[in-house]
Amino acid sequence: MAEPEHVRSWSMVAPLRLAEPDPDLTHPSPYLWFSREEWARLRAFTPLTLGEDELARLAGINEPVTLPEVADVYLPLSRLLNLSVVATQQLHRVTDTFLGTPPAPVPYVIGLAGSVAVGKSTAARILRALLARWPDHPRVDLITTDGFLLPNKVLADRGLMERKGFPESYDLPRLLQVLADVKAGHPSVEAPVYSHLSYDILDGEAQVIRQPDILIVEGLNVLQKGPRDGGTVSDYFDFSIYLDADEADIERWYVQRFHKLRDTVFTDPDSYFHRYAVLSMAEAEATALRFWREINGPNLRDNIRPARDRAHLVLEKGPDHQIERVRLRKW
Repeated sequence: MAEPEHVRSWSMVAPLRLAEPDPDLTHPSPYLWFSREEWARLRAFTPLTLGEDELARLAGINEPVTLPEVADVYLPLSRLLNLSVVATQQLHRVTDTFLGTPPAPVPYVIGLAGSVAVGKSTAARILRALLARWPDHPRVDLITTDGFLLPNKVLADRGLMERKGFPESYDLPRLLQVLADVKAGHPSVEAPVYSHLSYDILDGEAQVIRQPDILIVEGLNVLQKGPRDGGTVSDYFDFSIYLDADEADIERWYVQRFHKLRDTVFTDPDSYFHRYAVLSMAEAEATALRFWREINGPNLRDNIRPARDRAHLVLEKGPDHQIERVRLRKW
């Protein structure tokens, strides 16, 4: 999948257009704006290697995605990331040459942030599948910050069960240590595992990360600035992505997902939310709306969206869950 020399030529790429002025800003925007059609042209000759069956396995509950969207949005993004990974690898080799040290591969880390129910998990899995098909970086790992939530017992003791997903509900020092160890090239790094079925950390289980070429870190608050006396997760990112949509649309998707979970996952007696499987349609609607308006909505407004403009790339979704516009940071 290496790009032929002619593909790299500027003549083969859609011309960039300057960012549209933002009335809320008193200074120039750092972003370039693209319609989906303009962004799709930047795919160049990147082949579509995903089929319908594989894409169906990658898609999450109520996170619809189509092959045309993969071709228009994710293929150009995979091409951009591939170019960035190769350039970063070359820069590390320059540093090694300058220092006179043996080459030491440094994993390229991508952060992917956004609200609950906006489609982060599906986007992360698609990116992982596409990036692993490029010859320069075949080993691509994915971790989610769910694994770094504090155990339910700790959250309950601290009165934080209703704040799950808020910044204070995470074991930030452990997440920072994992990222530091990955960046340092440790041969084996263990990350905790979270179960959405039991709604808790799985005691004694771990995801082992073994020197990947690329590590994707997906989570709600990965772009948020850390405490003054601690590190920031995004300090370890080489590239960051924010998946965006209008809050009213995300709320609607969240409620729709709750209904689907009520009819599927919640019916499992081992599910933490099994009690919601017996709710009527109206009761489920009211419950989902309460969860959104008391927990997920405030977290989006207070913590997640304020960090959006720290991302290198913003993917903007329309009401139908399809990505309509792309913002790429130019500085």
